[in-house]
Amino acid sequence: MIKRKPTVGRDPAKGPPLANPDRCEVCARWHRKTTGRQPERDLGNQHQVDLFEKCERFTRAKELMAKGVYPYFRAISKHDCTRATIQGREVIMVGSNNYLGLTHDPRVIEASIEATQRYGTSCTGSRFLNGTLELHEVLEDRLARFMGMESTAIFSTGFMVNLGVLASLVGKGDVVFCDRENHASILDGARLGFGVTRKYRHDDLSELERMLAETPESSGKLIVVDGVFSMNGSISDLPGVVRLAKKYNAKVMVDDAHGIGVLGAKGRGTAEHFGLLDDPNGGVDLVMGTFSKSLASIGGFIAGRADVVHYIKHTARALIFSASPTPANTAAALAALGILEQEPWRMQRLHEISSRVRREFATMGYDTMGSETPIVPVLIGSDEDTFAFWKMLDLHGVFANPVVAPGTPAGKGLIRTSYMATHKDEEINQVLDVFGKLAQQRKAPLTSVVRG
Repeated sequence: MIKRKPTVGRDPAKGPPLANPDRCEVCARWHRKTTGRQPERDLGNQHQVDLFEKCERFTRAKELMAKGVYPYFRAISKHDCTRATIQGREVIMVGSNNYLGLTHDPRVIEASIEATQRYGTSCTGSRFLNGTLELHEVLEDRLARFMGMESTAIFSTGFMVNLGVLASLVGKGDVVFCDRENHASILDGARLGFGVTRKYRHDDLSELERMLAETPESSGKLIVVDGVFSMNGSISDLPGVVRLAKKYNAKVMVDDAHGIGVLGAKGRGTAEHFGLLDDPNGGVDLVMGTFSKSLASIGGFIAGRADVVHYIKHTARALIFSASPTPANTAAALAALGILEQEPWRMQRLHEISSRVRREFATMGYDTMGSETPIVPVLIGSDEDTFAFWKMLDLHGVFANPVVAPGTPAGKGLIRTSYMATHKDEEINQVLDVFGKLAQQRKAPLTSVVRG
């Protein structure tokens, strides 16, 4: 059994302590063990910890606010898909996951309105009890046929899909294997289960194989991987993952939040991109998708074998104990799915734009971190430089997202840009012009800022 180290009175070199070693004997003992020093005073066995002390110590966001470079929770007063208005200024939006540009499509909006008029604004209950509409079942059936899989179940958010699926499938004695750059919802879902979670280095299949080989044959094994990694826009080596899964009798689940509507001939994601989806021996057992990217809504789904989905629907707490997707959101996703199937030009246009951006960024000297998708990051380096670069973009009318640790490895802060099929050429020209000017202003090429 692995023993967890106490978290109280930790060595300051490893981060701020969660409790004061001067307050109680428990903290004092840990302080003496880790530092070799006596605390300044000992209050005996009085163990008093203020739960909110960590909140008082959290000052990073306020420091950024004071410097005028705080980039989060920015209120948008007006939005027309590719442009937004913030504090009275119009900016070009290259910080959205609205890949197909359908959030403002009149057909999607009208479907949402009609569903609200028919069913009301909310289902006021969970799918398990009073919250399942015929509309939910229609969407599930359409998604199953679209994905070419036996069955699907829809959840209220994509985050909750991963929480519910992983917590219900991974039990005692089971092991879930996660790429270290998987989405946070995967890691949280794995923690909720009663199994063991093992994280391997990003895209390092040799380390994954070593972990699989070390795992007893008696353990159930699930490999979970992002199809498209949400920060760097790279595509996972899914064929390699599947090969190892077959070798070691593991199941494979793909989080394709950023792959559905983006990859594959029909927009069915990473498995289709690699020719693994329609093959009965393809080796992809479960595909998770969201509605909040290409499908212009909010919610998510899991697709797979009928008996597995049936089990998830009856055991996933994130489904059973949460209110179901609203009529408006369900209808919007259904309408967007139909448009995705009927208008392949959207994906073609999306890839034309993102390919051009990657090509021109490289010419400017930017490191786009191996992006192969409409997510095109620019590697910056330190947190300070990342926030400063974001501020310059903002002042020039470009809305992009700065990402620092823990969203990316420490010292590898990046600007995450992402594109839509509905971006106009003149908007892309303006974005590229701004990035070009900022590249000229920097004293050193961005590719030399951080390596490793």
